[in-house]
Amino acid sequence: MHGTPRFTAEMLLQAYAEGVFPMAQRRDDDKLYFVSPEERGVIPLDGFHVSHRLARTVRSDRFEVRVDSAFDEVIRACAAAAPGRAESWINAEIVTLYNALHRRGNAHSVECWRGGRLAGGLYGVNLGAAFFGESMFSRERDASKVALVHLVARLRRGGFALLDAQFLTEHLARFGALAVPRSSYLECLDSAIHKTAEFPCGLYCPEPSGSSGTASFASASGDVGFTGAVEATTGATWPGWFVLQLITQTS
Repeated sequence: MHGTPRFTAEMLLQAYAEGVFPMAQRRDDDKLYFVSPEERGVIPLDGFHVSHRLARTVRSDRFEVRVDSAFDEVIRACAAAAPGRAESWINAEIVTLYNALHRRGNAHSVECWRGGRLAGGLYGVNLGAAFFGESMFSRERDASKVALVHLVARLRRGGFALLDAQFLTEHLARFGALAVPRSSYLECLDSAIHKTAEFPCGLYCPEPSGSSGTASFASASGDVGFTGAVEATTGATWPGWFVLQLITQTS
């Protein structure tokens, strides 16, 4: 770890391209540190595991899953104190920097909403065909897990090659995450950032009946309704059955 003075969104992207990422020691610390773990947590996009119970939750569409509709609220929720997590590595500068990345299209949030309330979500950074998962939070059971499932489906749909989870945890291992040596990770990273991928913010999807029409969950007004042949909008979500179908498809 090495301390650094205040830096820019462009410098942050360069750091990711070199295999390092910033953290603060504490929420109220004004310094950032570049981190490069000896082993990197990686979630294989072709080997993502969803338990039967979680699959039922995803398929039920208990949550309205939006993309990029409340990025700042998500990152601040990830930084906030929570049961079992009194401290955070997300400080004020990280909030500012990642909001800047979001405005330029290099950072995204996946959000679970229920009853008009943000129930959980995650955020991360995209560079080429690599996506770097940063943090997640839950205010309701399974909310962050559902957001992760939807993230993986979108990355597969968008042609991504790498989902970086930074550190391997017992929680992420349940989804198939692996610990990758730094040298192997850097090879995968170099390959991924030189490929082209698109983070899908609002693609519509086919009807489950297999008909030739199209359908989407559009959330332009804040209310989600199932409509036919509409244009996708930022924040539009995909139904759970489609998300699970994308994850179980082989490349």
